[in-house]
Amino acid sequence: MRVANRCLDQVRRRVQNEALGHRGRKGDPLYRIRRLLLKGAERLDDPATSRMLLGLRIGDPTDEVLGAWLAKESVRDVYLTDDPDQAAVLLDKAIVACSTDDVDEIQALGRTLARWRTEILAHHTTGASNGPTEGLNLLVKKVKRCGHGFKRFDHYRLRVLLHTGGINWQQPPPPPLRTRPPHSNA
Repeated sequence: MRVANRCLDQVRRRVQNEALGHRGRKGDPLYRIRRLLLKGAERLDDPATSRMLLGLRIGDPTDEVLGAWLAKESVRDVYLTDDPDQAAVLLDKAIVACSTDDVDEIQALGRTLARWRTEILAHHTTGASNGPTEGLNLLVKKVKRCGHGFKRFDHYRLRVLLHTGGINWQQPPPPPLRTRPPHSNA
């Protein structure tokens, strides 16, 4: 999904730069709808949809951004379905549509989807995702940043294990409060 969003964003930036001669600013039509373009079509209400279509009509005379948005939505449809066979059909349609497009960024998206076809479809058969791995990688990078450079790798490794929950400390049972019975003075 990230690849499709990146493709859409690259097309939007390029078209905006070609049309206006500068990067996006607050009042530019494509810059104003950049977040709406990245949202799923089913999550847009009527005012947001009309605002997005108006921004595309004003800021995208060649419909390149619209094509990138449609390509992104076709990739989203692959992930939204629960049926593996239907996902394969939708993915093949998205690959063909992207590969035959005139826009270079969309063609690159089609090539990427074709290369990763097996892994994308594995999501529907196994439910596997690289989300947990990415989360742990983010945590490891955060530990490294906060450590301001570790002198010894063992300390870095222990700190990462401590923060990611990889250490299972075997704590000995606490000592008894009284080791022997009290003396009686009676």
